[in-house]
Amino acid sequence: MNPIANIWKSPKTSAAGLLIAVVTIASVLEQQGITMGNLGTGTIVTLVSGLATALLGLLARDPAASSTNSISTAKLGVIMLCALLISGTMPLAGCNGQKVAQDIVNWTPMLQSAVATVDSTAALLAPADAPIFTAATIGFDAASNLLVGQAKAYLANPTASTLTQLQTQVVTFQQQVNAALLSAAKIVNPASQQHALNAINAVATVVSAMLALVESISSKAQVARMASQSTIKLAEVRPYLDEGKAAAMVASHYSEPNQWARVQVRQMQLGAAQAGF
Repeated sequence: MNPIANIWKSPKTSAAGLLIAVVTIASVLEQQGITMGNLGTGTIVTLVSGLATALLGLLARDPAASSTNSISTAKLGVIMLCALLISGTMPLAGCNGQKVAQDIVNWTPMLQSAVATVDSTAALLAPADAPIFTAATIGFDAASNLLVGQAKAYLANPTASTLTQLQTQVVTFQQQVNAALLSAAKIVNPASQQHALNAINAVATVVSAMLALVESISSKAQVARMASQSTIKLAEVRPYLDEGKAAAMVASHYSEPNQWARVQVRQMQLGAAQAGF
């Protein structure tokens, strides 16, 4: 494999990869307090990250992309969105905010399907374990319906008020899911525990994706407020999360390779932990 030749054969792919690297490095520097100096009302690191993200947006909107030697426009749109999540929280801004809001709504059918699977899972468990699972997940239907409703309300009317309601509901549901994971982990029967964790993990993946998207259109102060409402942290439930299952769901949602989805899942978890969730 000749990396130099590949750059010339797939210039948009190479450019996208370079810009994602710039955004990621800028994010790490910013998290470590390295700013490279102030520029205007911001910092040089923030400016570089913002410019790289903007250029990814231009790549995603380029109508002249070749289908034979470059990433599709849709895939670049996903890459741009991932870069937004990597770079941290960003205020709602024009088409980017609209794109994120639409993606949140696009996740709702998978959320409803995952919750429906949870509803039918109790029948697969040992008789002594079913009540534990049912008690842990009893609020999933109501929480799912509220989150779906808030997501659609925000897409239709993206105001500060509807965003606040969406922020509150996604954190509330995330905490319910985390509590359910801890409860399912206490099930002694190995087969029952596996069924329970598999079902809850599907819901956890969608809620985590929606939380990351909501974070990306929230201010730093808003994310801090959301994190303060999170009492069961990611570190407590991480041993019970199935990264492979999460990556498969993300890959299916975005029609992308599983390897790239794994990167997104890991970055999503890293971002959530760094934000205080």
